[in-house]
Amino acid sequence: MENFTFYSPTYFVFGKEEENNAGKYVKRFGGTKVLLHYGGGSVVRSGLLDRVKASLSAEHIPYVELGGVKPNPRSGLVYEGIELCRKEKVDFVLAIGGGSTIDSSKAIAAGTVYSGDFWDFYQGKLVEEALPIGIILTISAAGSEGSADSVITNENGMYKRGATGEALRPTFSILNPALTQTLPPFQTACGITDIMAHLFERYFTNTQEVEVTDRMIEGLLLTMIHEGPRVIEDPNNYEARANIMWAGMMGHNNSCGVGRIQDWASHDIEHELSALYDCAHGAGLAVVFPAWMTYVYKHDVMRFAKLAVRVWGCQMDFANPERTALEGISALRRFWKSLGMPSNFAELGAKEEDIPQMAHTACYGDGRTGTLGNFVKLHEEDVANIYRLMV
Repeated sequence: MENFTFYSPTYFVFGKEEENNAGKYVKRFGGTKVLLHYGGGSVVRSGLLDRVKASLSAEHIPYVELGGVKPNPRSGLVYEGIELCRKEKVDFVLAIGGGSTIDSSKAIAAGTVYSGDFWDFYQGKLVEEALPIGIILTISAAGSEGSADSVITNENGMYKRGATGEALRPTFSILNPALTQTLPPFQTACGITDIMAHLFERYFTNTQEVEVTDRMIEGLLLTMIHEGPRVIEDPNNYEARANIMWAGMMGHNNSCGVGRIQDWASHDIEHELSALYDCAHGAGLAVVFPAWMTYVYKHDVMRFAKLAVRVWGCQMDFANPERTALEGISALRRFWKSLGMPSNFAELGAKEEDIPQMAHTACYGDGRTGTLGNFVKLHEEDVANIYRLMV
């Protein structure tokens, strides 16, 4: 196990109707003027936005609004939010939505107090200061409600890149599973896929003797396998949604990633797909991850075989562990397919002729130095080969 530090100060408020207390938590954590940041659509139609406004008004906290966040959130709205926060002297950002809204809120919070271009943080600069952020979660997926991370698409070149820094951890996150019950099955399945992908990025490591976090990851994956079909069958299953929501947070607040070198190549590979084709991030990951696994599993056959046995219930073939490893990958494909996830380029709307450009941009675009990942270092040719496995 590697040396590590871990600090996760977010105050979590979990349960039904807790969004009605948002104003109290903004006040508790020092907010005196709030930016309400959201997408639109269901947040408005469901009355959630109005309930949050009422909670702020009850605490005599003024607010300004910025809606319009889209999936794969864009830099243009971030710049608009930064300008608005500075003009209105906002000192707290409250995100109402899923990962896209939260990530956009984090970018605004960091950029508002920074003298340079906020995109510096998405090219490797550590975020050390930001406005405090609060969350009202409406989609179980990204885990951004508990993480120190944010992902934004730069419309100048359509680069999708991430930023990190402890200043981006939310001060509080309100998690009401009932708010996810109206999601379409596809969005729910994308969220489950995203949660599992965050766990896989941590599981596939070259660090030895990390049994505690191995078992934590395996347990959360088993939860997804159990709860995923239940919630697809019955969208109003509150208990299933509650387990998924908390697993999503646990999967990405890094409690499962401490003490081990993580990979993250598959996310970088997927970001090119969702930046270019605007596909759902979870849908892209459902296509990318089995291809990545197929390409790299021989690097550590026994780790893949262990996952197959412990999570998918495969029988260990000690004479041929490669067979067990491949059975596990096949089981993952079948599971995601059973939830309604795509399994190839065509289902994403992706084009084979774009592979060379995507592979090059993934490895070299926007200042990158040529390789992705840590479990296996991938070069441009490797990334292109992984894309070809998705066709």
